[in-house]
Amino acid sequence: IDELSQRIAGFAGELDSLSGSQRIVSEAYIRSLEVMRLQSYEALVNIIEGRVALGLPTDDIVQRLQGQLYLRAETLVGRIEFTGAAGKELQDRLQADPQNTELGSAAKAFSSRHQMGIERLTAVSAVLQRLGLDNSIYKSVLVKQGQSLSVRDFETAVAMELFRDGWDALRQTLVDQAPDMVLNLLIFILIILAFRVLSRLTRRAVIAACNRPGFDLSTLLKDILASVCSGTVMVIGILMALSQIGISLGPMLAGLGVAGFVVGFALQDTLSNFAAGGMILIYRPYDVDDFVEVTGASGLVKKMNLVSTTITTFDNQTLVVPNSKIWGDVIKNVTAQKLRRVDLEFGIGYSDDIEKAERVLEDIVVEHDMVLKKPEPMIKLHTLADSSVNFIVRPWVKTGDYWDVYWDITREVKLRFDREGISIPFPQRDVHLYNEQA
Repeated sequence: IDELSQRIAGFAGELDSLSGSQRIVSEAYIRSLEVMRLQSYEALVNIIEGRVALGLPTDDIVQRLQGQLYLRAETLVGRIEFTGAAGKELQDRLQADPQNTELGSAAKAFSSRHQMGIERLTAVSAVLQRLGLDNSIYKSVLVKQGQSLSVRDFETAVAMELFRDGWDALRQTLVDQAPDMVLNLLIFILIILAFRVLSRLTRRAVIAACNRPGFDLSTLLKDILASVCSGTVMVIGILMALSQIGISLGPMLAGLGVAGFVVGFALQDTLSNFAAGGMILIYRPYDVDDFVEVTGASGLVKKMNLVSTTITTFDNQTLVVPNSKIWGDVIKNVTAQKLRRVDLEFGIGYSDDIEKAERVLEDIVVEHDMVLKKPEPMIKLHTLADSSVNFIVRPWVKTGDYWDVYWDITREVKLRFDREGISIPFPQRDVHLYNEQA
């Protein structure tokens, strides 16, 4: 083993003066000698195990071999760390300049040396374990370098060594970078707070601009414009804050794009509501505070967004209707027009005075304060029904006065007809009986 070590050291010292094929031959020769040295270590361990089985002393051999193995293991650890760091540096430079063939060759060479060092340290660690010597440090090095570790080889000492190394690295990082981390965190918080305030100011400014007399925008469009503008400002602030603490935005945005595609595919029904909300936003069939009749619901629109519409019924129930159901059916906006016609029908008996009834109806309509002069109200004899002579009464009113006029005129007609002696007949039918004599 000593002779192999001397020969390896001699050839290694001559490598700097060699080049081309001679250097390649010398490197191959060194690798062969190192393999032979590892085989010699294993053979010597076999001898030691045999002497132990025979009851022969082994202390001197173990002591000498222990020193050589630990020296070899420490050398390999240093070589692994060096080749790993150099290989990482070359890979980073190669990513910046992928067309550089020299960098590619150098990166492959260092990767090969790094892997070879890991394999040799694995062999030396196995020899130490066969001798019953502590090899937890070297196992932890192998684990950190990405080498797999079997359950059989795993020990508490290895875990403690890994934990100790990780804690030392974390503590050193905190000591070295704590001031910068605190400063970056403060800057991150300040940027978020500043853009938070700016987003609120942007929202208020957009709402104020949309509420100007010259802008005729729906409530939904105003809310969306305000939300989009304030949200955009906030997103810009978050991106700036993340870049301040060193987070790369490119991969994050790419990941968000992929996640958005997956979420969009999973939420197809919700996206259909968004599309319907967009159509409602564009065509404005109704707005907040309008009375509407839509699919299975009628009431006052209280809130709108791109997903659903909230409707409050007259008996104060709250209905949340998806926009896709609303847009896919007939939408009746009762309060869309400023004026509405009140359609009423009243019947009198066949024996009553038609002209008198017309005058009474005209007086009732004309005397009502909420009935509009233009368009003129219509009072006509409409049908000769089975039990009554029916008049239609159709005054025009403001939309907000519709039900008040409807109820007031209906009440006043009953009172005036009673005072004027005009009957409101019940539905009736004459039945004639004939006796047929035999």
